[in-house]
Amino acid sequence: MEIGGLVINRKEVAKLAGVSEATVSRVLNNVGPIADRTRQRVLEAARQLNYHPSAIAQSFVKRKSGNIGVILPYVPKVHIFSTYYFSEILSGIGEQVKRNGYDLLLLFLTPEEELNYAQYFQKQKIDACIILGARDVPQERKALLELERGGYPFCLVNQRFEGCRYYGVDADHVTGSYEAVRHLAEQGAKDIAFVNGPMMYSNSADRLEGYRRALEEAGLPYRPERVFEGNYSRKSGYSLSASLTLQGSRPDAVFAANDRMAIGLLQGWKEKGLEAGRDIALAGYDDSDAAKLTGPPLTSVDVPFFEMGGRAVEHLIRQMQAHSESIAGEPFYEILPTRLMVRPSSKFNPRK
Repeated sequence: MEIGGLVINRKEVAKLAGVSEATVSRVLNNVGPIADRTRQRVLEAARQLNYHPSAIAQSFVKRKSGNIGVILPYVPKVHIFSTYYFSEILSGIGEQVKRNGYDLLLLFLTPEEELNYAQYFQKQKIDACIILGARDVPQERKALLELERGGYPFCLVNQRFEGCRYYGVDADHVTGSYEAVRHLAEQGAKDIAFVNGPMMYSNSADRLEGYRRALEEAGLPYRPERVFEGNYSRKSGYSLSASLTLQGSRPDAVFAANDRMAIGLLQGWKEKGLEAGRDIALAGYDDSDAAKLTGPPLTSVDVPFFEMGGRAVEHLIRQMQAHSESIAGEPFYEILPTRLMVRPSSKFNPRK
C-alpha cells in the first residue's frame, strides 16, 4: 500500500502494534487463535496506517493452517521425549513458535510409512515444517526434493545433504569432536578409540572428521579397527563395551559420539570392574543432564540444541514471509558453536 509516496507494509503495522509480522498476517487474514487484545491492537495499527494487504498475499495466507509442524523420526524402543537431544530441540522450537503466533503440530513417522512430507502441506495441516532425524538415504532425498519443488517452507536440524542446498541449522560437530579427542591426547592417551553413530547422519561424518583431524595433529595413527559403530542408543554403547575391553587390546581412551552410548560403555565397564578416569579415559557428546550425574561425571561436548530449535523456527518465519511477498531467498545453513566440558571421566592414568 502506498501513501504520500511511502510504501506501507506489514513491518510498519507490526512495529506500531508491537507484535511480530507473522501475528499481523494472522490477524488480518483471520488465521489461527489470536488474543482479543492483540487482534484489536493490530487492527487499530492497520487502520491508522491505512494498510490493506495485497490480494495475492491474502489468498496465500488464507489457505494456511496456522501450524508449524515438526516431523519426528521413528525410534524403536525409545521414549523420544525423554531423550535429551529431542527434548532440548523441541523446547527451543516450541518457545519460538509461540513467540511468533503459531501453533506447534508434532508429526510422528511410522516404520512402514512412505516418506511424503509434502502431504502435510497439501492437506493444509501445516504452513511450514522442521525435520528432525533426517537420514541420507534415497527415500529421504526424494521426499525433500518434493518439498523443494513444491515451494514448501522447511528447515533441517542437525543434518545436511551433500549436493543439496536446503535451509538448515546445525552445530559445529567437526570442531566439537576435534576438541574432545585433542583433550584425550593432551591427557597422554596414545590409543584412542571412537564409538560413532551410523554414517547416514551427516553429524556422524562430521565427528569422524574431527576425530581423524585430532589424531593427525597429535601425531597418532588413524586405525580403522579402532572405529566402532553404534546407533546412538545406550544399549549399543553397552554392547560395544566388551569389544573395547578385550584382554590385551584395550585402548587408553574412548570418544563416544553421544552421551547415551558413553553411559552404556560406563555400565558395561562397571560390570567388568573397570572405571572411566581410572582404567580408561572416556569423553561423550551432547553434554546431557545425565553426563553430570554419572559415576564418574562425564566429560562431554556441549551442543546448543535449544538454540538450534529456536533458530530453525526463525528461518521458517523468514521463508514464509518471503513466500507471501513473492521474494526469492537463498537457502541459509547456519552452524552454531560447541564447547568441551571437562569432567573426571577423561582423566588418563597410564597403565603400569
